[in-house]
Amino acid sequence: MKSSAGRLSLWLLLTPFVLWIVLLVLVPHLQMLRVSFQVRESWDTIAWGVQQYQNFFIESYYWRTFVRTGVMSLFTTFLTLLIAFPIAWYIAKMARGRSKGILFMACLIPFWASELVRTYGWMILLRESGLFSSWLQALGWVDGPVEMLYNDVAVIIGLVYNGLLFMVVPLVTTLDGMDENLVEAGYDLGGGHATVLREIVVPWAMPGIVSGCIVVFMLTLGSYLTPVLMGGKDSAWFTEQIFTQFITRFNWEQGAALGVLLLVLSSVMVWLGLTLSGQSLRKVMG
Repeated sequence: MKSSAGRLSLWLLLTPFVLWIVLLVLVPHLQMLRVSFQVRESWDTIAWGVQQYQNFFIESYYWRTFVRTGVMSLFTTFLTLLIAFPIAWYIAKMARGRSKGILFMACLIPFWASELVRTYGWMILLRESGLFSSWLQALGWVDGPVEMLYNDVAVIIGLVYNGLLFMVVPLVTTLDGMDENLVEAGYDLGGGHATVLREIVVPWAMPGIVSGCIVVFMLTLGSYLTPVLMGGKDSAWFTEQIFTQFITRFNWEQGAALGVLLLVLSSVMVWLGLTLSGQSLRKVMG
């Protein structure tokens, strides 16, 4: 009787999670996959085929934007890791007492606002009449206003800023559990800074590194607001193509195919990251 009550309690606890996975993740993706193989011959006639995927490979603008988005997402993830690692190390190993909580809160505060607000904040700073342009003019480094928006650099700045917290949190969690005696032993055995970092710190922090990279890469790859608002005409992002097909052209079949391809790319990159780092998904997510 007690065992039956325990199983019932377990199922009741799991029901919201299972419904969330099935109704909000699995069913929409399966529906998108089904729509991607539809070919609309007329307004009331639908056939089945791979025409939408053929269009992706035939139209160079699609696959060039696809590759460009993947490469820039990888670079953004790498840059975010380089910036986040020393921040996480300082919070986890050097900050003491209340300062650790204050520093962690400082990383968290920008995310109290939405991505749209954060993006507009950077746009205000980088525009011609913004703070950075005014500083450059005051220092005499430029003769007039400088437009720093609407290019790839501006897009990367916005994406790194939006993904920084998601890299810092897993790194702090992982590094906080590392015994400082391991680092001291590395120095006692004659290792330099680079050797200790490579042989002790990075292997220990690898689950946090991989976890943070996965989250930041997927968020960057699927970002829409930041590339559209801060990028120019030459800074095309693949999510913009998906939006155009769904909303502007009402071509749901082509938009679904592009969405499936983006999902495949993210899944493949996550698998490659786990394989090359020797990590398991269970360990990383834990």
